[in-house]
Amino acid sequence: MTAPDIAVRRIGREGQPIAIIDAFHPDPDTLRRLAAETAFRPGVHHYPGIRADLPADYLTDVAPVLETALADAFGHEDRMAWIDASYSIVTTPPDRLTLPQRLPHMDAIDLCRIALVHYLSPEDRDGTAFFRHRSTGFETVDQSRSSIYLGQLNAELRHGGAPDPGYVAGSTRLFEEIDRIDARYNRALVYRSALLHSGAIAPDAVLSADPVRGRLTVTAFLSLT
Repeated sequence: MTAPDIAVRRIGREGQPIAIIDAFHPDPDTLRRLAAETAFRPGVHHYPGIRADLPADYLTDVAPVLETALADAFGHEDRMAWIDASYSIVTTPPDRLTLPQRLPHMDAIDLCRIALVHYLSPEDRDGTAFFRHRSTGFETVDQSRSSIYLGQLNAELRHGGAPDPGYVAGSTRLFEEIDRIDARYNRALVYRSALLHSGAIAPDAVLSADPVRGRLTVTAFLSLT
């Protein structure tokens, strides 16, 4: 078993920290096997695909390395609380994406909320990209910025039109890509939920619902208490 490797870096003008953890889980092959035996259901909250329950021991298996990463990246050495965690597979064809799914987004405006993506497809390299909203300059959208950001974005969409159907692919008229983390088998990415981000889904991505063939990940959210 390879020991986890944690790398912390700061991105964009705001210098927000992210943690990249390779060899995140002690047994990713078993996670894939169990995913293939699990019933998936449609995603909620604008997720463009399907989700399923994780093995009961997943959270305890990754807690020690995750706690170290949270301390290294965010200086957090207190308790953490899991909010949600599940297997996830992107399956929605580009021409069927809703407007929110065609834009970078934030998952929460609370800076104590943390997102985690654990990549579990050996052949897939579609990772996660981070963005700056051009007109406001915001890379994170917290409670103090939310109304400003949403008001400006809605005005831009009303006057300039919605983006063409498709997953976000690099910089756009409204957003500048500031960083991109490639997927790698058994790599996890940890970042503040308030960061503007999107899955970096290639135009020729395999959008299969089969956990063996599709973009299998674990997506999770937690709170720094």
